[in-house]
Amino acid sequence: MATDTPIQTSTATAPAVKQLTIIMPIPNHDFDPTEVAVTWKIVRDAGHAVEFATPDGTRGYADPMMISGKGLDPWGWIPGVNQLRFIGLFLRADRFGRRAYRQLERDPRFLQPKRYDALRVDDYDAMVLPGGHAQRVKPYLESPTLQRFVADFFDARNTAGKSKPVAAICHGVVLAARSVSNITGKSALHGRKTTALTWKLESGAWQLTKYLGRFWDPGYYRTYRESNNEPAGYRSVEQEIKRALATETDFIDVPENAGNHFRKTSGLVRDRIDDPRPAWVVRDSNYISARWPGDVHTFAQRFVQMLSEQGAEN
Repeated sequence: MATDTPIQTSTATAPAVKQLTIIMPIPNHDFDPTEVAVTWKIVRDAGHAVEFATPDGTRGYADPMMISGKGLDPWGWIPGVNQLRFIGLFLRADRFGRRAYRQLERDPRFLQPKRYDALRVDDYDAMVLPGGHAQRVKPYLESPTLQRFVADFFDARNTAGKSKPVAAICHGVVLAARSVSNITGKSALHGRKTTALTWKLESGAWQLTKYLGRFWDPGYYRTYRESNNEPAGYRSVEQEIKRALATETDFIDVPENAGNHFRKTSGLVRDRIDDPRPAWVVRDSNYISARWPGDVHTFAQRFVQMLSEQGAEN
């Protein structure tokens, strides 16, 4: 397992890239634009083909509030006035995510996705599971058809006899955790080390919108909410994933002694293509995971490294 290792660059001429085919399932609505589009762009620019799938085979749409920022301020429910944004400009996708999403909307594979029930593991070399937190992401997280495909993908082996590469970020890790292996009868993540959206990051965004922003809809950042007899955070991403793992210690958060600790944990700083310092990415064999859109550049670059290893083995 590797965590938080700076990406090494070289001025030497790179060998020709063997093109691999990656599948990225998404919901019809409310996926995170940064996690989907920036990952797509970095993987595509590395020479690989990215295909998409939705429940019914029609194109997906990102969470509109993550694009515009409208509706995330205290006045966001008032027509006309909701054009004014303050908190919304901070919480929405940054310029890199928005730019990548505009490019993604012109990609033929994105506009003509497969259906979940048409996916076959043998057709793909690797898989990406992105996230999203708004309510219309639930058909993606809860689809039995997609969960079976994801579990089978984790169980599959490439021509070298190794697990096929899988990358999951934010709520995409929830989908992986809910996917039960036909071989073990346990979660696809059981026995693996992973990270995901932490309760600190999830509750921080929730509290911000609950008290300072979208107070009329305080659950916007909570895809699942606790019932009255459940403790705070029980339905959070972090706690659900921990319940699926072999041991809670397999959930890897940023250690206290990590360099750039504030950058990594505050939720205020996002990584860049040339600055991995704010990111936290965990790799366990051919599985790689990250927490939120602020990790996505590093997450996608590390995934590309994994794909290079896969191409060299085949």
